[in-house]
Amino acid sequence: MVLSIEELKVLASNLLKQGLNTQQIADELSLSQDTITWLLSGTGETDRPSDVRIGWRTLGVRPQRLASIGSIMADVADEEVGYDNIDTVVGISINGIAFAYEVARTLESDMTVFRTTDEGTGSGSLSNKYGQVAGKQVVIIDDVLSSGHTMSKTIEAIREAGGEVVLAVVLVNKTVRNEVDDVPLRGLIRAVAV
Repeated sequence: MVLSIEELKVLASNLLKQGLNTQQIADELSLSQDTITWLLSGTGETDRPSDVRIGWRTLGVRPQRLASIGSIMADVADEEVGYDNIDTVVGISINGIAFAYEVARTLESDMTVFRTTDEGTGSGSLSNKYGQVAGKQVVIIDDVLSSGHTMSKTIEAIREAGGEVVLAVVLVNKTVRNEVDDVPLRGLIRAVAV
């Protein structure tokens, strides 16, 4: 479903009223945080950031479809760094978690979560409830890469915890980047505004 700017502003505003922060709204609407900030600020058309809205609900409603995408992501990770060179898969909340679970299951590796927080753009922390990253070779999984802020914060958190990030894989890369903070980045799809 294609939404107008006005419809997106209403959706973003309603999600804010429900208590979601800009990172969570960006995740929910598959837009960058810069675009969400612009939608919520009500600024004019000339200040609009360049962005591409990614709708992947058709994939998300069926677990077998998520499993298929996770299998493709695992295949890309195997091709890039080798099955035996991946110890832990990190899923970025919230949308990267389901894909990461499937990647870890396919690769028979550990899995953990990077939880985003309200502390600022892309900020968050690694969960201690699941697999660990210290001394491990890690692959990061997410749904969409927009600005790369959250990916950078995730890489930073893994490095600070003693892990080595060997690859980042996303469903859709909305940039021309092929790396983030010296980590190779692979997107199953690249969607860049021209």
